Amino acid sequence: MPCHPCAGRAGAGENAPVIVDCAIYRDGRRTEGPVDFSDALQAARATGDAFLWVGMHEPSEKEFDHVKAEFGLHPLAVEDALGAHQRPKLEVYDDSLFVVLKPVVYDDAADTVTTDELMLFIGDSFVVTVRHGEGAPLAAVRHRLEQEPEVLRQGPTAVLYAVSDAVVDHYIEVASELQADLEELEADVFAPNAADTKNTAARIYAFKRQILEFRRATSPLLQPMDRLAAGSVPFVHAGAQPFFRDVADHLTRANEYVEGLDRLLSDALAAHLAQMGVRQNDDMRKISAWAAMAAVPTMVAGIYGMNFEHMPELRQPWGYPGVVALMAAVCFGLHRLFKRRGWL
Repeated sequence: MPCHPCAGRAGAGENAPVIVDCAIYRDGRRTEGPVDFSDALQAARATGDAFLWVGMHEPSEKEFDHVKAEFGLHPLAVEDALGAHQRPKLEVYDDSLFVVLKPVVYDDAADTVTTDELMLFIGDSFVVTVRHGEGAPLAAVRHRLEQEPEVLRQGPTAVLYAVSDAVVDHYIEVASELQADLEELEADVFAPNAADTKNTAARIYAFKRQILEFRRATSPLLQPMDRLAAGSVPFVHAGAQPFFRDVADHLTRANEYVEGLDRLLSDALAAHLAQMGVRQNDDMRKISAWAAMAAVPTMVAGIYGMNFEHMPELRQPWGYPGVVALMAAVCFGLHRLFKRRGWL
């Protein structure tokens, strides 16, 4: 397979490139080299201060077979890279280091968090990056690294650091956007005239699902970053520990953001349910107050509706208006009482 950024997919009508970019870096700078994987890798290893970086996007098994053979990648790691749906992790094999990252993408219009996958194979004088999904394109990372030759001189470790740093920094950006949306949701929850309680509860639960999806990307990555920050990981430059410590620190901040958002959502849900309970109690008190006021005339009318001949004031001309006035006076008194107690 040619080492060329325009190598396309097999099959008619499939024009998207499998190899997004491919280059040899020598002494921290991009150089021209052989167009074949084998020759490029041999040329990089021959100088001792160079490495080959191949970037791929959603390769099929057939398309990845040549890469696996040329770089001697472990079959289990290859299976994970092709199948995707992996947790963030770091695996050490005899001939390479395998790292899985999960970039997040936040759609502000739809209020959804989605996760893509990014795999890195780090070995002797080579880096192979495999992306699944449209999130976290590496062109900007590659361009930034090419402007920092002192970092690129650390070899494949520089790519691992730069990619990890870009993914983790984006975690913090997404967390900030989620924080802003959560503040809007809290304002709706605690609004004095919040009417659509069912929709509010549904929004809170939907938000919690987005936070859960976010947590699945950030939490498992802590252990791999701590291992890289501690050093003594094969195929990682010994002087890169401060860089990975910085990434681990940013990741800790991102996880604290996520945990804080989750706690605030739980508190908002509890407050919303408490408000619903208070509103229901208010409604029940109002219903009870009106029922009590209706019970008095109903009772009096019921008594006088009984067919007895000898009843008080039954033959008096003022009996009917007197009873009606009595009922009105009692209802008025009950209304004043319930109003003073805040039931109405």
